[in-house]
Amino acid sequence: MRAAVIHGAGDVRVEQVPDPVLSEPTDAIVRVGLTCICGSDLWPYRSMGEDQPSSRIGHEFVGVVEEIGSEVSGLRAGDLVVSPFTWSDGECAHCREQLFTSCANGGLWGSAGSDGAQGEAVRVPHAEGTLVRLPAEHDDASLPALLTLADVLPTGHHAAVSSGVRPGGTATVVGDGAVGLCGVMAARRLGAEQIIIMGRHTDRTNLAVELGATHVVPERGDAAVEHVRELTKGEGTHSVLECVGTGDSLRTSLRLARDGGRVGYVGVPQDGEGVDVRELFGRNVGLAGGVCPARAYIPELLPDVLYGKLDPARVFDRETDLDGVPAGYTAMAERESLKVLVRP
Repeated sequence: MRAAVIHGAGDVRVEQVPDPVLSEPTDAIVRVGLTCICGSDLWPYRSMGEDQPSSRIGHEFVGVVEEIGSEVSGLRAGDLVVSPFTWSDGECAHCREQLFTSCANGGLWGSAGSDGAQGEAVRVPHAEGTLVRLPAEHDDASLPALLTLADVLPTGHHAAVSSGVRPGGTATVVGDGAVGLCGVMAARRLGAEQIIIMGRHTDRTNLAVELGATHVVPERGDAAVEHVRELTKGEGTHSVLECVGTGDSLRTSLRLARDGGRVGYVGVPQDGEGVDVRELFGRNVGLAGGVCPARAYIPELLPDVLYGKLDPARVFDRETDLDGVPAGYTAMAERESLKVLVRP
């Protein structure tokens, strides 16, 4: 079969790879119907060293179950499913606490020795604990929206939950990428009255306003903090959703929070810069978040996506087939595209 393989910075190729086969009785084989390129895929695309081994890439997919192992009882061939960006057994102590990303037997798509989602098919370990059956037809027009349940929509929701978004509260979303836009939707869904989007790409911030943002702040650093405080009577916001992943964005996020506020950080950290805990202590600002346990949120978010209360498919602004994946990476890396949908 064919799949995307990353060989180094700026070097993604579509190649022939071995067909996936069942290797454990808890496995399933899923034929990929939709996948996409994620902003976090761009980090290795920009920085992977030539001495690092090539690997499959991609971690979001919707597809149809083709085969199941002998110990898989909750799925059957022909089921339409979505996978979170990690697999998990659903049974360990962490999974029982809904922290599926810390599963003792889990893993991340595209990691060493695993299949990546940007291909024609995937072997799914611990299929019953990982996959979520979708009550939709295989050609349903809602499938791109349902695909966002694999990562970006739950991640935006995780930022909103971690930052304590509540009805009538105020929220600032730092970052105008797909996760930030999903953070806007999540903050609106949870009842925030004022939602500020921080971003400098007008096409994205215009979309954020359509999705629920009430104000746009294009500045960065000190100017951004000053602008947000002007919009909030000098106080800052109750909740700050950090959706970028740099030290600068996290430090800015902490300054944007009002005293007693909270920052939910979900941007994949890209540098080792720390934060001043003395400021957190002195202003009673809370910091929570981390990698999103998407499998925990999918059942909650699924009905709102399925019945059109949320429209996360709007984060996709380009569509391609598998052959177009390398060009899709280039488009996203050069900020010509927000998020690329792929139909293998």
